[in-house]
Amino acid sequence: MSGMASDPNNSSQEEYIPHNLQKEDPFASKLSREADIIAGFYLTIIGILSTLGNGYVIFMSSKRKKKLRPAEIMTVNLAVCDLGISVVGKPFSIISFFSHRWMFGWMGCRWYGWAGFFFGCGSLITMTAVSLDRYLKICHLSYGTWLKRHHAFICLAIIWAYATFWATVPFAGVGNYAPEPFGTSCTLDWWLAQASVAGQVFVLSILFFCLLFPTAVIVFSYVKIILKVKSSTKEVAHYDTRIQNSHILEMKLTKVAMLICAGFLIAWIPYAVVSVWSAFGRPDSVPIQFSVIPTLLAKSAAMYNPIIYQVIDCKFACCRPGGLKAKSSLKKSR
Repeated sequence: MSGMASDPNNSSQEEYIPHNLQKEDPFASKLSREADIIAGFYLTIIGILSTLGNGYVIFMSSKRKKKLRPAEIMTVNLAVCDLGISVVGKPFSIISFFSHRWMFGWMGCRWYGWAGFFFGCGSLITMTAVSLDRYLKICHLSYGTWLKRHHAFICLAIIWAYATFWATVPFAGVGNYAPEPFGTSCTLDWWLAQASVAGQVFVLSILFFCLLFPTAVIVFSYVKIILKVKSSTKEVAHYDTRIQNSHILEMKLTKVAMLICAGFLIAWIPYAVVSVWSAFGRPDSVPIQFSVIPTLLAKSAAMYNPIIYQVIDCKFACCRPGGLKAKSSLKKSR
């Protein structure tokens, strides 16, 4: 495979080479060997922590799978997406960084790009669904009376179908997956926007349906929740204890969802900005050494969520009457 990559001039038509990489070996690392080794160790640590953390979340959830609330089912799906990114994608990048070049040829590049985009899109659309669930639950109380577990599973089917569609669109001839400018990773071919009008339509469609629209829904949902909570805090204080406890639990789930979305967007927005600049800015306007930093930051997103689950759980348990005893009984009830 490395032989295929080292001679792009002998590539067949199936081995598509982006226009911005046609004069060089697309799979050769453009970073120093030392920088590649540092990036490799960084991704190894991120991959191990993400795999252990999300695996733990899935394992603990499986022990009480029949008692999971719809919102919790969504967060489990998010852990599945994060685990998929770590297990399916990160080993390719880690091996390539340590090898100082992409080692898996064009088929491996397309597979890696597809898997990364599939699980990343699945994560963002899951968070969009969670934000809508939280918005309806907090701002429209009647919604919670008819929402059942099977509705959550229907929503999961829609999420996976949505992610599959957009991740597979590039294989239909309107887009592609290509090496990153630094050579040791692969992604959507953002540079198609510089080559043709069809490429611009492809890139703009991906940006709108897989980033801007979901992000707008998330921001709208949580802004409405914050406004609603501010206006209803005094009302909740007059409810009986059972309603107060239910309200506290709903707010805990909402805090988890808000932190997860914030962590995801903080990790991915710099990468999105650099990608858009690469797509519509001047060719080579983004220095290669600079472009690798947002990529590595985005790859760390899968590690944050298990930490957020544990921090919120501990804070929620310790703030209840009884402190650590309450925390112990909470774990047993789960």
